[in-house]
Order: sequence, then structure tokens, then C-alpha cells
Amino acid sequence: MGDRAVVRHSMKRIFFTILFSVLALAQPGHAQQTPTQELFWVQIEAQPSLNQITTSLREHSAELEDVNGFELGGGWYGMALGPYVRSDAKKVLNVLRAEGRIPRDSYIAASSEFRRQIWPVGSDVLSSLQAATPFVAEPEPDPEATTETAETTTVATTQPASEPELAPELADETPREARASERTLNREERAALQVALRWAGFYEGKIDADFGPGTRGSMTNWQSANGYEPSGILTTLQRADLIGQYNSVLEGLDIQIVSSPEMGIEMKLPMGAVAFSRFEPPFAHYDGNGDIPARVLLISQEGNQDTMFGLYDIMQTLQIVPQNGPRERKKDGFVLVGESATAISHTEVTLKNGQIKGFTLVWPAGDEERRKRLLGVMQSSFSRIDGVLDPTIGWNDEQSIDLISGLEVRKPILSRSGFYVDNQGAAVTTSEVLSSCGRITIDDDYDAELVVQDDALGIAILRPKDALAPMTVAAFQQSAPRLKSDIAVAGYSYGGILGDPTLTFGELADLRGLNGEDNLNRLALTALAGDAGGPVLDAGGAVLGMLLPNNSTGRQLPDGVSFAANAAALQSALQDAGIRVAATSEMTTLTPAALSDRAVGMTVLVSCWE
Repeated sequence: MGDRAVVRHSMKRIFFTILFSVLALAQPGHAQQTPTQELFWVQIEAQPSLNQITTSLREHSAELEDVNGFELGGGWYGMALGPYVRSDAKKVLNVLRAEGRIPRDSYIAASSEFRRQIWPVGSDVLSSLQAATPFVAEPEPDPEATTETAETTTVATTQPASEPELAPELADETPREARASERTLNREERAALQVALRWAGFYEGKIDADFGPGTRGSMTNWQSANGYEPSGILTTLQRADLIGQYNSVLEGLDIQIVSSPEMGIEMKLPMGAVAFSRFEPPFAHYDGNGDIPARVLLISQEGNQDTMFGLYDIMQTLQIVPQNGPRERKKDGFVLVGESATAISHTEVTLKNGQIKGFTLVWPAGDEERRKRLLGVMQSSFSRIDGVLDPTIGWNDEQSIDLISGLEVRKPILSRSGFYVDNQGAAVTTSEVLSSCGRITIDDDYDAELVVQDDALGIAILRPKDALAPMTVAAFQQSAPRLKSDIAVAGYSYGGILGDPTLTFGELADLRGLNGEDNLNRLALTALAGDAGGPVLDAGGAVLGMLLPNNSTGRQLPDGVSFAANAAALQSALQDAGIRVAATSEMTTLTPAALSDRAVGMTVLVSCWE
């Protein structure tokens, strides 16, 4: 019988041998006369998690015969093929390893090394073997077998039990055996051991797959720390233990190769944490499906460098890409990293042959070890395959100005109005906009810093971090305005949704506040919350003051009553801050179009971000 036939038929033979032995034991006078011989297994995997080993057992049972799962002790679980007699176990090991169907570090283990059976469910082969204590006869020499096989069989039946050929093979190895099994490792496997030793804190050298003195010393130290005999040579079991420790951080993520012909991308994804949701070009959405608030986007579209640069700019407006974090744009790709107190987003995109492809991983902050390991797996496995996402796929009727391809655009905590007061871009606005801000912007694109905050008056003065060149700068009216004169307030009534500021018209009702405050003007005007901080203009476009929030008095006022910090109070605060302002005493009247142009040129959107 050939080696492959042994692999197919050995389990059947063991079954009938055990059955025969059980029947023989039942016969009077035979119970004490049946010699025993231990059976062996081909152990192909060990995992530190019941969930992991169960998943592997299901997968391998569809591909291999005689798959069993056992407890190994110490929180470990093993997968083994068998049981076999020793010679058959060796043949099964050699054939399957040569065909690449089992790992190269698989080895022969004795039944005594296993504990409770966990697979197949309900099976208990070990107890059956112990109850039967069968004598398993070696097969008669096959005429077609080689001379070496026949000789091996003869030796096996004639050598004493203490000889190595019949001694139960331990799961671990001698240093000589360990060195021999080590020689079968390829370069990637040797480098992986160095990576795991570095991760465990025992190796600081280069990852060069060369087991020199530094690597050997780190192996010795790792062995001592983990209760093994310090030899500097890792046995098969010890290598499995080390790699198991290294991979334990990814336990439960169910990392699988995902091939998406629609996207033209193949890579490993954590399918225990995310699941495919939908296509919305240029993205394939994989949303979180468990306790981990994770998210993955696959990115695929046709385009050139301009298209890729546009994608780079757009992605920085998305809620899933926080503003803080390194980012790099090159001629053929970009990397975006966004970091917030709750999440870290990592995006990588490359342009090749007119196709833009990449991915985004969004992972909760504070889980850095697992995030970095997962990101490395995704980066190393990313592969371009034929195809690119059809730009018409996945369209639906649900549309929103706050969404781009199904992703929420990042929005500020609060937006109010303001206006330029000098030629370098300094602006005045309501202090209301400063509540809990991590970042302040002017017109969304320009970061600004606070110069002065006057809560008593309700104003804030901002300076852009980079100098700006405003189209129009406020000119403060020096002449006393007439009561009941027409006024207009320019502001972003709807928080910037309309793009440009709007004008709201009314009258100057009083030059003082309700309690006689001489730094306030009372207006007969109905304004919205977003208008607060905007300039109050006379008919000639000169600034009479700044609109205050409707709740600035702490009272609920009737509709059509608003207040403004007047020009004199604003000028005094600006001068104290070292800002020189323009002034005018002209009392002119502009056409509505001219007044609108002047207002739009000076009015800005001021936003507060997390």
C-alpha cells in the first residue's frame, strides 16, 4: 500500500482494529493477554483560544480526514489528525507536509499528550482507546513496499520498548531535533520569529531572518521567562507558543482574506469586527458589527492625479478623519491619519495605471497595540486585482448635503458670524462662539487664535494664524446715527449652508440698552442665531456695531427685539488689543446691490470645532 493510500485508509483500519480488540476483550480469558501499544497523532496546529481553534477545526475538517480537537492544558488547544500507529503517522505527516496541506512545523504526538476531546462534538476517542487498550498490529509487509518500509516494520516488532523507534514521541523536541526542524523554516518564518521576539520585549536587533548571537540570546531569555529550558533554540512547540502569544492580541477579530472584484481589491480584513454594508462610490463600506466601534472603507475609482488630489481634500472634510494627525501627499498617493480622543483613522491611497485604490481603517483610540498590528496585516496584504468600482453602483434615493458617498461631513460644534476689522484678517465676533472649542476657523479654511475675549460686552477678537487679505474691511461710523433709521445685519443665518451671508433689514430703535447701557444699541429686527456676531450696517455700509445673541440679556425678549454692541465699544476693545481700525463720518446711502457687496466682502463665518 502506498503512502497516500495509508493516509486514506489508516483511520478505517484503526477503527476495525479497535472494534476487534473490544470484542476480544469481551471473551473470557483474553482480558489479561491483550498487549497494548500507544497510538499517535499528527498535530498540525495549536491555539490559545477555544474560539480560534474551533474556527480552524471547521475549516480543516472540510479539507482533511480524521480531524480532531483536544485540550492541551495551560489554556491551549490543539488540532490533530489520527489516531494512527506510529509508522502510519509518519507517512501521513510526510505526505501531507510534502503536498503543502499541513504546516511544515506539524509533528507526531502521542495520545498521552492530549486531554479532553473538543472536536468532533460528542466524540471521545481517547476514552475509547483507554477502555479498549487494544493491541494494534503492524501490517504485514506489502510486496510492493520498499525495502526500507519492510525493514522498518521488522525493527518495530523486534526492538525493545525502550528503543527510540517505539518510545512515545513527546510534543516537544530535543535541541538536536529543534535545530533540525528550525532548518525547515523559510526566510519569512524566521523573520516572523524575530518580530515576535521583539514584540515580546526580548529582541532589539534587525529583522534579517538571521539567527545570530543576538537572536539566540533573545530566544534564551524568552525561554527562561516562559518556563522552558534555556537552550537558545526554540522547539516546534515553543515557536508555536511564541507566535501564539504574538497573535493573541488579534484574537476574536477573525482576520480573513476578502476579495472584492467590484473594487478590484484583495486584502485581509477583521471580519469579526466589521461586515460589508454597501457600495457608495468611490467607497465600499464595512461597518462595525460588534462591540468594537470599528469601520473599514475600501476605495476604488478611475482617475488621474487631479482626481486623487481632490479625493485627498474631500476626505479631510469627513467626520471619520479627525483634523489632528500626520498627513502626507505625494504625486502617486497619500496617507491621512486623523486622531481624536475617541478614534484614530488611517487612510492610504495610491494611483497606478489610471486607477485610484486604497483603504481606510477607523479604530477606537486607546487600543494601539491591536490597531497597529491589524493595520500592519492590512497593509502587507493589500493587493490590486483587475477591476475598479463602477461609479453608478449603489446609488439610492437618500441624499443629504451633510453626506459624501454615505459618509458624514465633519461639522463644527457651533457656527456664528463675524467681520474683518483690519487688512491682515483680524475679525470680531460674538464670544458665544468660543464655548468648548478645540479649534476656531474663519470661513472653515483658516485657523484662527483668540486675541481678546470680553464676556461683559459679549465680543471676541480673533487673529488668523496665517495673514489674510480681506476683500472689504469694516469702517466704523463716527457720527451719531439717527433713531428710526434703516439698518441691516449681515450674517450666516443658517450656519453657512447657503454659502454666502444674508442681509436682514430693520430699524435702529434706541441708542442705549433697556437698562440705559451706553455701549448697546437696541434694534427693531428679527435675527436668527447664526447672525450673532455679524456687522450692523447703516444705509451707507458703515458699521454701527455687532449683533449680540438674542439670549445675551438673560431674558426672553419679544420677537423683533435685538441688541448690538455699538461702534464706540468695539473700537475701544480693538484699540486696546493693538488693532488699528478704519473710521468714517459719511452718512450716505448705497444701492441694495452695493450694500450687499460691501456686507458680503467683510462678513465671515466663524466656527468652533472639537
